[in-house]
Amino acid sequence: MKLLLRQTCFAALACAFPMAAWADVSGTQTLQANTNFSFDTGATVASGGDVAWTGSQLSFVGSAKGGSLAALGLSGTSGFTSATQAVLQALASFASTTPIPASALSVGTIVGLSTNGGNSAKFLVTAVSGTSITFQYTTYESGVSTPPTGPTVTGLANNYSGTPLGFANSGIAQGSLFVIYGTDLATSTTAVLQNTLVGLPTQLNGASVTVTVGGTVVHPGLYYATATAIAAELPSTTPVGTGTLTVSNGTTSAAFTFQVVASAMGLDTYYGTGSGLIVATDPLNNAALITYTNSAKPGNTYTLWGSGLGADTADSDTVFTSTPHASSTPFALYVGGQLATVSYKGSSGYPGVDIVNFVVPTNVTPGCYVSVIGISNSDSITNSTSIPIAVGGGVCTDSEFGINGNQISTLSGQSTVSSGGVFVEQSTSNLAGTNQTAAEAFATFNRVTSASYGSGSGVASIGSCTISESTNGGGGTSTVTGLNAGTITVTQPSGGPVTLTSVPSVAGDYFAQLATIPPTGGTFVFTGGGGTDVGPFTATVNFPNPLLVWTNQSAAAAVTRAQGLTVNWTGGAAGSYVIISGSSSNANATGFYTCLAPVAADTFMVPYYILLGLPAGTGSTEVGNNTSYGTFAATGISSGVTYGGLAFAVTTTYN
Repeated sequence: MKLLLRQTCFAALACAFPMAAWADVSGTQTLQANTNFSFDTGATVASGGDVAWTGSQLSFVGSAKGGSLAALGLSGTSGFTSATQAVLQALASFASTTPIPASALSVGTIVGLSTNGGNSAKFLVTAVSGTSITFQYTTYESGVSTPPTGPTVTGLANNYSGTPLGFANSGIAQGSLFVIYGTDLATSTTAVLQNTLVGLPTQLNGASVTVTVGGTVVHPGLYYATATAIAAELPSTTPVGTGTLTVSNGTTSAAFTFQVVASAMGLDTYYGTGSGLIVATDPLNNAALITYTNSAKPGNTYTLWGSGLGADTADSDTVFTSTPHASSTPFALYVGGQLATVSYKGSSGYPGVDIVNFVVPTNVTPGCYVSVIGISNSDSITNSTSIPIAVGGGVCTDSEFGINGNQISTLSGQSTVSSGGVFVEQSTSNLAGTNQTAAEAFATFNRVTSASYGSGSGVASIGSCTISESTNGGGGTSTVTGLNAGTITVTQPSGGPVTLTSVPSVAGDYFAQLATIPPTGGTFVFTGGGGTDVGPFTATVNFPNPLLVWTNQSAAAAVTRAQGLTVNWTGGAAGSYVIISGSSSNANATGFYTCLAPVAADTFMVPYYILLGLPAGTGSTEVGNNTSYGTFAATGISSGVTYGGLAFAVTTTYN
């Protein structure tokens, strides 16, 4: 059960915590691009503070650090209330200095942080418009809150998908394996998997779980139980409907309300994040794992692992069976947007653990991040995952990104990676009723330590789509250190050079406002004079003639998710790809999707099952085109990348 051991680590990192609060500073703030903010004082500052907003990302300043609370299922106003001082203090050890991109800061997102003054703070994004962001915030006084007495349950999720509450596919399926998050749940901090040959106990490390739906009461078997997380198997006899769950450990927790559903499949991922590289094994090769250097082959059969196909009354909820049964739940699997043949779906023999045997479609576009998404009962999607595919197996390749499986594996194994990038972006948005166009030049140089490049979370190969439902991402903590590259200028197709300005308090990031890019494209030349960390360099970004034009923007004004969305375009960089993305929010949840299509296709259909990953609500749709990636060299960095980007955005109502 090594797969479940990985989930143990995920559960320990994604645990939630008890509630107690004493407010110190609170209010609402709007930040424009290149503005810093101090949560300790509640004021914008020219430099310093706790965070720096560039318009494209939020960076932490000084000793401040933090991260999104989406992995805990906390979003919207109710989640903001639940993110108390005790919650934030307990999460401090998991906080990171990694910047948060604007794409991950949509309306409803909650970020927790530790300030430079030693306080705990949180903010709720209430509006995003162009390069400005508005949020509600609270900063709590220093000190340690009163420790909890007895168990507290603050969240539930499928053991493999980790889909947070609030989404259509966040229910716990009958007969599935799920994780309970909280504090003081059990008497031990060590997760020891139980032996399913003997049988799963209903009490472990002092903890027991009770689920009540209607008049039915069940006691799930436990795979492991720690103070912050319990993995349990929901009996197949549990009725569908609104239920309550309590955990007893000497005393009994308050009831936690959740939904029991017929099916909500979660797929296991290699880094236990709920997204990115999927756990797939080769049944014809001693169950070897599929990796970036041992890719799946079109036409071959592979096995996926997960939980949530639905009730399995033919097999035991607590004891391993050597003769597992198939599931009758309708289930379709899409690989790289192509419907795959499923030869078996059902129990693996282990209680609550399902497997899916499928054939890789022969017409799939190979790549390192080919999407794998399933859908059961025509309306419940799995988490968004990916699989490396190569025609002959072996090392995968994504030529559009200039990367292959060997490089991904090498970067994944390094403890430190120093890199740089220069790029030009032009965006045209109609998010407030009128078109607004802005062109900007960026440069960034940094050193990343303890980074995990291998998860592939949020990345899609050409022809694939990826979804983010605010699940835990990353695959490890990262520490980013900015590198000094000295003075950087960029020469535009017309006009003199423009000097990029160092972003206040964010070492290694540089920015400049530019004139709009001519419709016929042009060349931008970056020149770096060299600094204390990075040597001199010259880098070029070439925009094509003509630029890409999104020709059916009106189709995205109102989207019926169950029907998909067709996007058409003309122009763009030859041999490149088009990025189609969107997001939506409601009071409880926020979802994102991204699809990549070859520019030569001139059209792409965003599949209905991708859009079902978004909640019904208001959001946006964006269509863009990146130039081909280029490279440059400089002392002090291992790689340098150049590219140009063009994007159009409109407001979208997702029905």
